Amino acid sequence: MIDVIVAGAGPTGLMLASELRLHDVHVVVLERDTEPTRIVRSLGLHARSVEVMDQRGLLDRFLAHGQQYELRAHFAGIIKPSPERIDTAHRYILGIPQPVTDRLLTEHAAEVGVEIRRGSELVGLRQDDDAVIVELADGTLLRSRYLVGCDGGRSTVRKLLGVGFPGEPTTVETLLGEMELTAPAEEVAAVTAEVRKTQLRFGVGPIGDGLYRAVVPAAGVSEDRTPPTLEEFKRQLRATAGTDFGVHSPRWLSRFGDATRQAERYRVGRVLLAGDAAHVHPPLGGQGLNLGVQDAFNLGWKLAAEVNGWAPDGLLDSYQTERHPVAAAVLDNTRAQTELISLEPGPQAVRRLMSELMDFEDVNRYLIEKVTAIGIRYDFGEGHDLLGRRLRDVRLKQGRLYELMHGGRGLLLDQTGRLSVTGWADRVDHVVDVSEELDVPAVLLRPDGHVTWVGDDQRELLDHLSRWFGAATA
Repeated sequence: MIDVIVAGAGPTGLMLASELRLHDVHVVVLERDTEPTRIVRSLGLHARSVEVMDQRGLLDRFLAHGQQYELRAHFAGIIKPSPERIDTAHRYILGIPQPVTDRLLTEHAAEVGVEIRRGSELVGLRQDDDAVIVELADGTLLRSRYLVGCDGGRSTVRKLLGVGFPGEPTTVETLLGEMELTAPAEEVAAVTAEVRKTQLRFGVGPIGDGLYRAVVPAAGVSEDRTPPTLEEFKRQLRATAGTDFGVHSPRWLSRFGDATRQAERYRVGRVLLAGDAAHVHPPLGGQGLNLGVQDAFNLGWKLAAEVNGWAPDGLLDSYQTERHPVAAAVLDNTRAQTELISLEPGPQAVRRLMSELMDFEDVNRYLIEKVTAIGIRYDFGEGHDLLGRRLRDVRLKQGRLYELMHGGRGLLLDQTGRLSVTGWADRVDHVVDVSEELDVPAVLLRPDGHVTWVGDDQRELLDHLSRWFGAATA
């Protein structure tokens, strides 16, 4: 029997599968499409996702294929300079097209032993107390201990579960594509700059190899979400910009809406949801792919603990407890950004006020931390200010913190040298080292880098080890 089936080989599914494999979980990824998509729906990784890649030793390969951009407040197209203090060692946005991210995560998944079955469409499921039985389109039945739906906003897994997906339907639609142009580059830049003074859902810019990425409002909302034709794209470019720039030879064309929805539940028995299967929202702020990857980072070690038999009570359920509010906050900030790009007088007045508020450094920093997810704090109860937060990559006397986290295990960073993780050494690494950037005696980190305990009392430490990492072994 398979330990975990993951439905969907996008960034969320690939990240989750790789996290599970770090703990020797037998995982199979099912992907309906026979080939990876060429559609570029995401353009980069925010600071928290960059940290995630660093924590797993993947960052160098991402940096080799991406471009670093200054980390600035960018809310509904309102851009402000970067504040002086940002709580991350990675003060940049990493520009990298989603197909490249998909490829790098696929390579990593293969390296750690993930089995990816392309051309395998999930069409049915049922579960009992012991397993989930998955039915494929060709009639094949697979049996696994758990199933995770990472199969997008139109998730088959979510629909088969009957989980509600409340929110707002698409009210406006946007066309997106990559194509060649005959218009001179200077004309394209000038027209685009002029149109974007009033229409922030428009943009045409070069992406290399003679191709341009174009975004333009659609005429209405389609019923079936089929890709637009080139003629439709030209028509909307002329309607919005007064010219179609001579677009031709499209590499791909697509459309997306502004639907905003969230699954009522992230878990039903042995079936869970992650990524767009659990939440969809407009692309403002570029948060979608990042939110899904971070879902996987939160869920992976917890589900592995359940499979491997050491998970304490409630650990797997903490996935929804922690991640559902995070996604709800992202939905709210994209709703706010959607309002702020409206051309109506009221939203424009609020936009001007928002721009003034963002000149205050604390507001600027708050919005950066919200959009990049470095400001997230899970509710672990009362305690030190670090409790519940992820710890940035701090310099140690013998290296860097994130270099110690590649294996996906818990970590006790002990600056006293007096503590012990005896009984949990199979799940938690004990590192005795010091950092001038960390003004606490010791911190206990979960595999996702969030701080579960701060202090120097061994008995307190034992309580928190058992709370997060289960019972001690002999």
